[in-house]
Amino acid sequence: MKIRCPICKDLTTWEENPYRPFCSERCKLIDLGAWASEFYRIPGESISRTEDGDIQENRRTEDY
Repeated sequence: MKIRCPICKDLTTWEENPYRPFCSERCKLIDLGAWASEFYRIPGESISRTEDGDIQENRRTEDY
């Protein structure tokens, strides 16, 4: 099966491709770098850190 690399848009094969869905290690690392630099984001509740470094979630509380 032929697929397009999501980074460079070149055609690549799915079978026997250790970097799938990418065409190469380079494109795989470009994608990883985008996640690490927070270029890609998943929507959700924001979090903040307390003075002692603990993570505090900023959730809305609802009465049930």
